[in-house]
Amino acid sequence: MNIIILGAGRVGETVAESLALEQNDITVIDTDAARLRQLGDRFDLRGVVGNGIQPSVLREAGAQDADMVIGCAADDETNLVVCKVAHQIFNVPNTVARLRSPDFVEGSELLGKGGFAVDHVICPEESVTRYIHQLIRHPEALQVVTFSQQRACLTVVRASSGDAVGRTIAQLRELFPDIEMRIVALYRLDTEIEATPDTRIMTGDEVFVLADVRQIRQVLHAIHHRDKPVQRVMIAGGGRVGLRLARSLLDQCEVKIIERDAARCDYLASQLPSSTLILHGDGADEDLLRGENVGMMDMFLALTSDDEDNIMSAMLAKRLGAGRVLSLINRRAYADMMQGSTIDIAISPAHTVIGELLTHLRRGDVAAVHSLRRGTAEALEGVARGDAKTSKLVGRRIEEIRLPKGAAIGAIVRGQGSECEVLMPHHDTVIQTDDHIIIFIPNKRDVRQVEKLFQVSATFFG
Repeated sequence: MNIIILGAGRVGETVAESLALEQNDITVIDTDAARLRQLGDRFDLRGVVGNGIQPSVLREAGAQDADMVIGCAADDETNLVVCKVAHQIFNVPNTVARLRSPDFVEGSELLGKGGFAVDHVICPEESVTRYIHQLIRHPEALQVVTFSQQRACLTVVRASSGDAVGRTIAQLRELFPDIEMRIVALYRLDTEIEATPDTRIMTGDEVFVLADVRQIRQVLHAIHHRDKPVQRVMIAGGGRVGLRLARSLLDQCEVKIIERDAARCDYLASQLPSSTLILHGDGADEDLLRGENVGMMDMFLALTSDDEDNIMSAMLAKRLGAGRVLSLINRRAYADMMQGSTIDIAISPAHTVIGELLTHLRRGDVAAVHSLRRGTAEALEGVARGDAKTSKLVGRRIEEIRLPKGAAIGAIVRGQGSECEVLMPHHDTVIQTDDHIIIFIPNKRDVRQVEKLFQVSATFFG
């Protein structure tokens, strides 16, 4: 696909990297020539220097031949305008805008073809908030993503003290007869281990498990020791993410927010109830953390816009006794280095939104995409359409479906409404029309091959 990205900031860079890896033709527009040169040296893409909302600049970027324009600039207004210009002047078929303001996101009449012509909206701050909220609900997990209208769930958990630890995958069915789950991947010391029936789950393994969403707690407790519910949360950073998260936790947790900007503290106090304690200070101030009993916190969240500040405050909170610590880290090298060490979970804000964006790019009938392992792997939900003559899936047994090395069909969601069921397929399970098939893909470069399975062709005869 020919894709134009406006904005070479953190989100734009992550989007460009992810899409360039899939052999798309990427053009990035930005006013910073040096920044574009840096991206061009790292990724296979073209840079155009200029103001991306100007038709002449979009024309130079190839908008007349573009399949999609993605507005990733820092301000909402620019992203809205570039979508309008791309649609109105160049008839670009798909437009995506990164929007922060809920006023724009909720105003659907502004985004339609008669308004700014935005086909899809991405909001990293909202995606991060949902991501963290799931981890607060399930403190044993490293990542929780759902499929098929929240019927099936992929959970990433580090093996620790659960009854499954030390057992082979084949033994799990006997050990947990009431839990329908499928281990689709294992990573040991950051290296993928083939998940065969004889593979033994070891302490420290990063385990990817698919299950019915109603059984998520049983799955987590089978692999990881049971953590107490999160009741006390401390947030370092009262920016957009910190405020969104605090609002979402009002009825669930006791929340403290540390914010270094006095004016922002006043604003937070005006937006949140008095039960939320707003503290003016530095999240890396040891005296402040001790004074506010950080060691009594079930979870400490470092959510400022500065990677180094987040790393330092999270490491300090962990040393002072906080239960779990989570840090927003934009630089992938930092995130890879810190994840699972002193810092329990490192989150890239830009990567949390990649799955939503990829859903709109996938060929075939793809219902959902989730980016995993900071963008190196992917879980994809596709819908089997057609019949045995026109589909590469319908009417075929699982063992007949050709998948890339390491990829695995983890679950099938079949039926609608009260008749809906989540199946853990076996080698002889036959795919039916309208089945929602969830596939784990360890190597992002193999996604195109998986996409083709969901494309119906009138000329396909097996």
